[in-house]
Amino acid sequence: MAKDALVSEDLASKFATEKETPYTRWVKNEGLDIISAHYIRSLNTVDLKPWARRGGKGVYINHEASRTSNDCYVCEIAPGKQLEPQRQIFEEMIYVLSGRGSTTVWNDQGHRITFEWQAGALFAIPLNCMHQHFNGSGKDAARFVAVTNGPPVINLYEDLNFVFNTQHDFANRFNGEPDYFSGKGEQKGLLLETNFVADAVNLPLISAKERGAGGGHIRFNMARGSMNSHISQFPVGTYKKAHCHGPGAHVIILSGEGYSLMWPEGEAPRQYDWKWDRWSCRPTCGFISTSTPAKRLHAIWLSNTRWCRFEMPRVFLRLGSVAVSVGTKLIMLTRAKQFAHVLQMHWPSMA
Repeated sequence: MAKDALVSEDLASKFATEKETPYTRWVKNEGLDIISAHYIRSLNTVDLKPWARRGGKGVYINHEASRTSNDCYVCEIAPGKQLEPQRQIFEEMIYVLSGRGSTTVWNDQGHRITFEWQAGALFAIPLNCMHQHFNGSGKDAARFVAVTNGPPVINLYEDLNFVFNTQHDFANRFNGEPDYFSGKGEQKGLLLETNFVADAVNLPLISAKERGAGGGHIRFNMARGSMNSHISQFPVGTYKKAHCHGPGAHVIILSGEGYSLMWPEGEAPRQYDWKWDRWSCRPTCGFISTSTPAKRLHAIWLSNTRWCRFEMPRVFLRLGSVAVSVGTKLIMLTRAKQFAHVLQMHWPSMA
């Protein structure tokens, strides 16, 4: 079998400048860092920098492979303060990490809606609507994490005035409906069409044993957008079937303890421990196996656009799968050749 082709440092250096994009330059001009990682131990304590344009503090967290499909950032609003109004011609989903407050959304027709939120709330900003976030506490800061599909939009147009200042109402996304953020929604199988979830941590889930580990699951379509998200929960002592997909799935642990094994194909698996408020961005074509030996694991996946979410797994499914069960440990492999490798790594006595 052919091995990976290695190039010289001289040749590699000639492509180095291509890592810079309109998107990465925009983040730099915002005065913020991009943490290049696929694992953060705590979103509530990760260091932030002043974000002058928005009037808060922030940091972007992106695995290198995901910067062309979507992004993730953490933002904090000081006690008694608010962020500056903003609109953008890309989608955004928000999960509140701590604190309480409110958000006002309005369009060019003058329709305006304000709704309140607290830690555990999940909602989406309608495409290109003006919006402003307020901290409802005069004592404690409010912090949220957001996922957007901004990178491809900024890279495509390379015109920040167009991206952030275009006056246009997408009436099919938001048309001033008074109950838009009421928390109501229509359940269609595993999919819940809604624009606001008041408490994602305690939201009842639907049985989805077919996905492995006998856990619960629910999917969201928010603000009538193209971004996909879901919540999964796994019982104590269970192992979620391993899988692989493209980059851009941002995972936030809501409750419980456990760990995941993640590894690019051909490399040794690495263990990443899960606790509340930890974050992960799954690596490109990485294999993931989630385990909950101690406490029930409860996580929310804020993922990239649907085509990345659905198309990539379908490609791998066509290659065929091999399920390997050793005692109570279950791992899903896309190629039989990796059976021996994983077995040797984690169960040497069985190899």
